[in-house]
Amino acid sequence: MADNLCIGVDVGGTNLRFGVFQGAECLRCTRREVDLRQRCEAASDSAAAREIVLTALAEGIHELLSDFPEVARVGLAFPGFVDHDGVLLKSPNIPQLENFALQSELAQRLGLRVIAENDANAAAYGEFWEERQAHPELQDLLYVGLGTGVGGGWVHHCRPWRGAHGAAMEIGHLIVVPGGRRCGCGNQGCLEQYASARGVQASYVEATGTAPEPAVIAQMARDGHAEARAAFAQAGQCLGQALAHVLKVADVGLLRVGGGLSAAWDCFADDFLQRLDQDLIPALRGSVEVRRGNNDDLAGMRGAALLANDDPRRP
Repeated sequence: MADNLCIGVDVGGTNLRFGVFQGAECLRCTRREVDLRQRCEAASDSAAAREIVLTALAEGIHELLSDFPEVARVGLAFPGFVDHDGVLLKSPNIPQLENFALQSELAQRLGLRVIAENDANAAAYGEFWEERQAHPELQDLLYVGLGTGVGGGWVHHCRPWRGAHGAAMEIGHLIVVPGGRRCGCGNQGCLEQYASARGVQASYVEATGTAPEPAVIAQMARDGHAEARAAFAQAGQCLGQALAHVLKVADVGLLRVGGGLSAAWDCFADDFLQRLDQDLIPALRGSVEVRRGNNDDLAGMRGAALLANDDPRRP
C-alpha cells in the first residue's frame, strides 16, 4: 500500500483540499474552508502571512499523515508564480506573499519532501493524465481553470510547460479590457477580472449594485435574469478572446475548461465558443476540441501528487 504514496494539496482562494494518492488513485481527501486571501491581507507583515500559510497547510497534511504515516512526499498546487526551485515569487490573489521559499519551508516544517507547483500547471497535468487513459498517444493539452482567479496550464510533450521563470501560461493576466478593472498583478483589464467567479460577481455588481454569490448569479442567468446573463456573456466573450490568442501561439488541439466556475458552463459556453471561433485564425477554426474539465474536483490534487512522484527536475 505504501508504494508511491503521496499527499496532493490544492490551494484555492477560499479553501484548501488535501488528498492521499497511490499513483493517480485518491485513497482519501479532505477539504478545509480557509480564506487565505482574507487572512493574509489582515496579517501584520509578510512574515506573519507566510506563517498563516504554512500553519494552514501543515495542519491539513498532518491530519492525513496520522492515518497514512507511510507518505514520503507532498505535492503542493499553489496559486501564483512558482519558480523551478519551488519559490513563490508572487501570488496576485493572496497578499503579502513574495519571494516565499514555500517548497523548502514547508518541507522543513513537515520533515517530508515537498514539490511546489503553480496550481493551474498541476491541474493541467491532472487533466492530462485522465485524457491519456483513453488516448495514450496524447502529447499536448491546454487547460484553463476558472475559480477565484483564472489560471492556465500547458502540458507540452507530456510535461507541464513552466517557462524560464515559472510564469508561463498565466492566461488570467492577459489583458482583455484595456484600462479595465484593476488586477492583483498590478495591471488593469486582466482576464481574471472578468472570467473568474469574482469577475462575474463584479460585472453583476456594476449592473445592479448587489453582490450575490456566483452560484446564485448562475441560477439567475438560467432563469433569464438579464443582468446575470450579461455578466456571464462578458465572461465567455473575454475568455474566448484570450484563449484564441493563446491557441494562435501554442496550436494545441485539446482544450479543457475547469475550475469551480465551469459548473456554470451552460451560462457562458455559447458566448465563449462563438468568440473563440471568431478570433481564431482560419487555419485553426474547427480544429480545437473544447471539453469541460473533470468535475470530480481532483485535478489539482492529483496533478500535484503525480508531479511530486515523477518530476526529474525537482528533488
